[in-house]
This record gives sequence, C-alpha cells and structure tokens, in this order.
Amino acid sequence: MDISFLVSITAFLAATIRMATPIALAGLGETISERSGVINIGVEAIMLSGAFFSFLALFTTGSIFLGLLFGMLGGVAASMLHAFLSIRCKANQTIAGLALNFLLLGLTSFLFLMKFGQTTTLPSVAVIKTFKIPLLSRLPLLGEAIFNQDPFVYLLLLLVLLTWILFYKTEWGIILLAVGENPRAADTAGIAVNKVRYLACFANGLLGGLGGTYLSLVKLGFFMENLTAGKGFIALVTVILGRRNPVGVLLASMVIGSAEALQIRLQTMGTNIPAQVFTMLPYVVTVVVLLFSIGRNQDPSALGIPYDRDKR
Repeated sequence: MDISFLVSITAFLAATIRMATPIALAGLGETISERSGVINIGVEAIMLSGAFFSFLALFTTGSIFLGLLFGMLGGVAASMLHAFLSIRCKANQTIAGLALNFLLLGLTSFLFLMKFGQTTTLPSVAVIKTFKIPLLSRLPLLGEAIFNQDPFVYLLLLLVLLTWILFYKTEWGIILLAVGENPRAADTAGIAVNKVRYLACFANGLLGGLGGTYLSLVKLGFFMENLTAGKGFIALVTVILGRRNPVGVLLASMVIGSAEALQIRLQTMGTNIPAQVFTMLPYVVTVVVLLFSIGRNQDPSALGIPYDRDKR
C-alpha cells in the first residue's frame, strides 16, 4: 500500500479524534444527567462557561492546572444553576436549558469585553501539547492516530471505560437508572432521588466544562464570543445516537468529528466552492444521522419530569 496514502489516513483519523473529543466529553456528561432523569439542553452554556473561565484563568495566572480547574468549575456552576431550577424549583427543564444558553452567551461575552476591551487582535495562550505514548504510538496506522495525542484524548478514553463500568457493573449505575426510570419507586426503596440527580448534574458540569476547556486551551488557544458554535447541541445529538451508552456516545462523536475533519481538509484543498458549504458539513451530517435514529431511541421514563415526593 502506498505510504503517502497511509500517512493521509493516519492524519485524518488523528484529526477526527481531536474534533470528536470535546463533543464526546460533553456528551458523556449529558448521558449521566439524562440517565438520572434530568435533561439539560444547556450543554452549550456549560461548554461555553468552561471555555471562557479556563482561558481567563490560564491567561491571567499562566497555570495550566488553574486553567483546568476553573474550566471545570465554570461548567459545574452553569450545570448546577440548571439543576437548582429543575430539581429544587421544579421548572421546565427544557426552558431552563434554553435560558441558560442565552445567559452564558451574554455573560461570557460581557465578561470578555470587560477584561480585554474592544480589540482587533484576540488575546491568546499557548495550547496544551500532544505527547506520544512509548511503544503504543509505534503501532501501524492506529498507533500514531490514537497514541500521539493531547492528554484530553487519553482522559476521554479512560472516562468512557470508567463510565461504562459505572453504568453496567456497579450499584451506583443501578441507582442512577432507577432514579431516571421510576423515581417514586427509588424513593420508596430509600434512595435520595434529588441527591442522585444533583450529583449527576455535577458530573455533567464537570465533563461539559472539560469539553469547553478543550476548545480554548487545546484546539484554539484563544476565546471569542460564541466559541462553541453549536457544539453543545451536537453533544446532545450524540447522546441520542449513542442511546445513552458511553461507547455509543464516543462512536457517535467520532462520526460527527470525521465530518468536521473532512470539511477542514476539503477547505485546504482549494476549490471554488464557498467555504460556508464545507463549514456546514458537520451539521448536515448531524441532522442526517439523527433522522436515521428516529424511533430507535428509548428515553428514561422520568426524563425531564421533576420529582415531587408529596405529589400523587
């Protein structure tokens, strides 16, 4: 086989993984939340909050650790606001998620303007570098694509494994499923329904914040208004396509990530086709695969329904 072809395939696979990573991280978080019965379409806001606060912390302090910490905390703050509205106040979860998206879009833009002012040159930070895993990176084809990546990719693979074990091999997974399917029965069995849902929302914020952090600290190295550009909504689609299974979410993210990697490659080839046609390719692929999933997805019975133990 032609060596240049193998190099191209390896480069494309590596790019696909990079494009899929932030979507998969946010999708994993939303999967945990939805299995508990809380649907948060404010994943976009969670990612945007994580992206902004991680960038702000790294730019201000120069510490990658603080950048990661504030990215996760930013995501958690956004998610727990939605959790408070949905669980404590029993607000409509869809409306609360939409409001959260608008709130964080305006808030991050305002805070960015207050910190950096009007500028034609975006402030930037050094992106987190990739590093090779010895021996594994020498594997043919997949080695260079998978094992010569940034730390977020390795963390994602580990999180997929741990989440799968959590869902299907531990008591906590059973509790999470029980709360999402029949919270009243779970409450009768002595399970603190609202506590479980708050913890699930916390995990959603943590992972969604990491997804946003990836965008600003690994992929781009800067922050700008509406940085996520719909990736939070795409993460919601991966949850549906992956049927709330961690491995399924990862695979769905890879499909959409491949479309994004492809559109970047097509743009660099230099054609007379408008760039906007290539830019919309990942979203077109998202819509198409979502159409094929209609009728095949089974939501948790209590998804989106606030639990009131005093109501019969």
